[in-house]
Amino acid sequence: MSSERPSARPAFEPKKNRKKNNKATSKPPVKAVSDPKSTKSDQKVKATAPSSQPQPQNSKDTKRRYTREETAIPEKVSQRMLSRMVVLAGLPLLMGLATFIGSYFIITQDLLVFPHTVVVMISMGFFGLSVVGLSYGVLSASWDEEVSGSIVGWQEFKLNLGRMQDGWKAARQKNQKN
Repeated sequence: MSSERPSARPAFEPKKNRKKNNKATSKPPVKAVSDPKSTKSDQKVKATAPSSQPQPQNSKDTKRRYTREETAIPEKVSQRMLSRMVVLAGLPLLMGLATFIGSYFIITQDLLVFPHTVVVMISMGFFGLSVVGLSYGVLSASWDEEVSGSIVGWQEFKLNLGRMQDGWKAARQKNQKN
């Protein structure tokens, strides 16, 4: 007799082998389409594979499809957003990192004694301000190519936030209809 135990089944392995359903991997049936150009009734019917995009059934499904170029953010606007994001998110981020360096210097030189949670809370505040700066940097930039906008960008922020809210409302109404 052998002292070896039979190999146990791994926990992730099913108890019995199931046959997989091949519906997802099988090809759809080929549709038979007659050639409209031919006038002879005894010609063979041509088989064509279905197109990858479904054909619209009614007028509701016939929406205009936008190209990638039409939906892309213009280069001027994206550079404007990027510059605002670098300033408004980069400075608080650097200040959050400087908090660790400054607190290390203060603690090692015995200039001030304070709990470590103070360092964590201050740095978290700066990092949170950095996230807010990212959002404000995007929304405070003028989304119009010709208009550069103001330095602070408060008017642009209100306008762009209103645009986003309108988009959210339209999406929510569309989902409720479906």
